[in-house]
Amino acid sequence: MKKILVINGANLNMLGIREPELYGREGYGALVGYINDSAAAKGLDVSVVQSNSEGAIVDYIQRALGIFDGIVINAGGYTHTSVVILDALKAVNIPTVEVHLTDIYSREGFRRFSFVSLYAEKTIAGKGFEGYAEALEYLKNRV
Repeated sequence: MKKILVINGANLNMLGIREPELYGREGYGALVGYINDSAAAKGLDVSVVQSNSEGAIVDYIQRALGIFDGIVINAGGYTHTSVVILDALKAVNIPTVEVHLTDIYSREGFRRFSFVSLYAEKTIAGKGFEGYAEALEYLKNRV
């Protein structure tokens, strides 16, 4: 069974509270449940983690080496600022899909650039929770 690590970054734990008009009214637990259900339906073994700390996200990526077949990452605001997350992804060289709940390309100018996209094989933005299912399907067929 293919093993996929799903990494959620800064402020994703605040889903349902933070700007619900953009991110929806369902909480983080609902997202984790959706990811777990989607993975099970696809025959994937998934681990879901979340951190507000850039260093912890780098640690998750580094620890994935030799354990996981693919990574789904929503780095939150670190998407637009973190060279170290990009470098960690490049170092482990694990197939990666970047996911964003909102369409970052139609939001504020600073959100339109993604360091993660410089490594990720695919970026899925603006599809809400369904973006995670699409990312899992991609990795199922890729790895």
